[in-house]
Amino acid sequence: MLLWVSLLVLAPVSGQFATEAKPVVFLHSPWTTVFQGENVTLTCKAFHLDASEKIKWYRWYLMEKTQSETSGNTHEVHESGDYRCQAQDSPLSNRVGLLFSPANLILQAPLDVFEEESVILRCRAKANTVLKTIKLYKNEKVLEDHTVEIPVEMLTDFHIHQASLKDNGKYHCTGVKEDDQLVSSNSVKIEVQELFPRPVLRASSTQPTEGGAVTLTCETQLSPQRPDVQLQFHFFRDRRSLGSGWGSSPEFWIHTIWRENSGSYWCQAQSMNPSVQKQSQRLQIQVKKVVPDIRIYPRPELVFEGQELVLICSVNGVPGPITVSWYSKFKLRTERKLHTSSETEFKIPVVQKSHDGEYYCVASNSRSSFRSDPVTINVKVPVSQPVLTLSPPGTWTFVGDEVSFDCEAQRGSLPIWYQFFHEGVLLMKIEATLWRTMSYRFFLTEEHSGNYYCTADNGLGLQSSETLRLSVTVPVSHPILTLRTPGAQAVVGDIVELHCKAWRGSPPILYQFYHEDASLESSSSTSGRGASFNLLLTAEHSGNYFCEANNGQGFQRSNTVSLSVRVPVSQPVLTLRASRAQTVVGDMIELHCEAQRGSPPILYQFYHKDVAVGNSSAPLGGGASFSLSLTTNHSGNYSCKADNGLGVQQSEVMLLSVIVPVSRPILTLRAPRAQAVVGDVVELHCEAQRGSPPILYQFYHKNVTLESSMSHSGQGVSLNLSLTANHSGTYSCEADNGLGPQCSEAVTLFITGLTGSRSGPVATGVTGGLLSMMGLAAIALLFYCWLPRKAGRKPTFDSSRNQSASDPQEPTYHNVPSWIELQPVYSNVNPNRGDVVYSEVRTVKVENKQAASDPELLKNTDSCVIYSQVKGAYTAAPKPQLLAASPPQR
Repeated sequence: MLLWVSLLVLAPVSGQFATEAKPVVFLHSPWTTVFQGENVTLTCKAFHLDASEKIKWYRWYLMEKTQSETSGNTHEVHESGDYRCQAQDSPLSNRVGLLFSPANLILQAPLDVFEEESVILRCRAKANTVLKTIKLYKNEKVLEDHTVEIPVEMLTDFHIHQASLKDNGKYHCTGVKEDDQLVSSNSVKIEVQELFPRPVLRASSTQPTEGGAVTLTCETQLSPQRPDVQLQFHFFRDRRSLGSGWGSSPEFWIHTIWRENSGSYWCQAQSMNPSVQKQSQRLQIQVKKVVPDIRIYPRPELVFEGQELVLICSVNGVPGPITVSWYSKFKLRTERKLHTSSETEFKIPVVQKSHDGEYYCVASNSRSSFRSDPVTINVKVPVSQPVLTLSPPGTWTFVGDEVSFDCEAQRGSLPIWYQFFHEGVLLMKIEATLWRTMSYRFFLTEEHSGNYYCTADNGLGLQSSETLRLSVTVPVSHPILTLRTPGAQAVVGDIVELHCKAWRGSPPILYQFYHEDASLESSSSTSGRGASFNLLLTAEHSGNYFCEANNGQGFQRSNTVSLSVRVPVSQPVLTLRASRAQTVVGDMIELHCEAQRGSPPILYQFYHKDVAVGNSSAPLGGGASFSLSLTTNHSGNYSCKADNGLGVQQSEVMLLSVIVPVSRPILTLRAPRAQAVVGDVVELHCEAQRGSPPILYQFYHKNVTLESSMSHSGQGVSLNLSLTANHSGTYSCEADNGLGPQCSEAVTLFITGLTGSRSGPVATGVTGGLLSMMGLAAIALLFYCWLPRKAGRKPTFDSSRNQSASDPQEPTYHNVPSWIELQPVYSNVNPNRGDVVYSEVRTVKVENKQAASDPELLKNTDSCVIYSQVKGAYTAAPKPQLLAASPPQR
């Protein structure tokens, strides 16, 4: 029956049908919408598995209420609503909606629409209705437009060819009457249904065993609304067609399947009208190979020579009838067939050692043969004591050599387990199944020295070989040179230990020490701890060191190690570098300090009178300098210190005398009275306020040298004259300390002579009067000078007449002895020719030597000056008498 697919939903349970297909309602005519007054015939199609059983009744339902019951399967209706039918012993059918419309225009469509079918949509006008145009709409969009006059009972059909899902939607039609009135039909919903789903291929087994049968089923379900459609089926493996092609049966039988039939299977289902074709997914079928199961039952469990051996070939999964053949394969022999029978046992009554080998069986049926996996039979013989040999022979070997230990038992059943040991530690365990000798190969390292032995065991007792001694000579590795110093820095006088050690290498090892490629010492070590060499450091030991190690397999050199021996600084030497032999104020002088020995960097410090004045570093060694622009304060003791972190050294003290050029000297004349008279002793005193001693002073009278005198104390010098008339005139002095002479201002000396009895009283009177007047003037001037001081201000002087103010570098008084305090001092004020001589008389009070030498005192002299008019006496003066120059009296 062609409706077999629909019947698949039925399944027998205890002789009864558990479920049954629903009946289907068919329409005649096929439209679901008609005009009122028309009739529609319903047909109820029931599906029973037992076709011989006659259906006795049919019930018809409208809106879930029983409308009628008939003996036949047809029913005529004329009311709108949902209709259902029920046959005897079947469930209710699905609902079928009918519309009896009173409208002037209706759109008629079939009850069901399936894929690939041709569908007619009929736009039908009511009787006596004439339309000028008709339009068909899908989802409110115009599909077709007909402009024709439709007389009574005329209609317009719209066609859908080969319906598909894209044709789903809501349809309606409209028309325009002669009076231009628009009429619209009912809406019809079109849903295109699947005629049958994609088929599914099923197999009775996806992993069948060779020789078995397999059934393939292409499952799908045809819609019951199309009972007259016929389905055909086609089966495939990979790309090959199975059977004779298309057929009506959904099943395909493979009576006997083999391993070569493994692959990807699939099927196709198709309908002829309409033409719909669908393909299943692929189904993998893997045919399993039949493998015989071989079991050996030795009696006893260990087979010894003379015993019986039974081999059992257990065969499962091979279609029979079968025969079993036995084969053996011995050493150096080809395969040999032993026996063939239907029995699955093979017996060897008396086992000999010659029976060792591989055995397998072959199970055969009418189509093919199946071979078992081989089984190895060993007739057990206890092992003899193995022999351990070294290859290549010899007991002395070297690191990097490849050696092999061979262990062999001359007798014993295979398999034999061999074990190799080094100092009792297992190195390797290996099974010998074909050969009696087994080897252990390796590349030598220094750890491989020691005792070796091997054992052999085949389960019947373990045997050990004799011990074999192996000595591995290890070439020395690169040695490591270390320098061990007592402190963080290597210093001259330290003892430094040079230690050389190769971490690998067979003793004895000869160590050689080198300094800048010069051999120092050699030492042999038998303990592997290295060798040492001690040095008492000197400065010459700085440089690069390395060592070599050699044990007869080639020498190895260490990396170079640099040793810097730190030398403490020696006592530095301080030198003064000047542009001339004598150092003068204003000169630039360089103090250079240098230690002849000492590792850099060296820090130099310079000291003046034990006070640090500067420092300088010499990062590369050598000396360092420090420059000074000289002043008088720079005289004194200088020294320097050198330090390189290993101790401070100080130079000898050096005296620096800064020579000050003499200033312009001041010439002063000291007389016992205000007016020099013939016969008086006058002291000429010349003194430079500045200048380094010794100073050479020279006195001049009218540019003629009178006397010279050397002052070693830095004070001025004096020259005493016993006055005669010839001593009148200009006097000057000169000071020189080797840096250039300086000349004083000229001083004029007027001498008054005695002229006889007549002029004596007059002169005496005049002189007395003048002295009286000068005394009064001096008292008044002193009072005048004292009054401003009392008021806290200085007296006012005439700068044009104040020689000390006009020449601050030439103070009038310097180192005036205390014995001449308040004595009148003469110096030329206004040496004009004429009868009147103005003399400047100054009085100075000197506190002490220190005060007299203070420049501030010289700058600020508050002296009182008294001017007096002295009449010159023009008398002939006697020839002057020179007195020896003498220093000031104290």
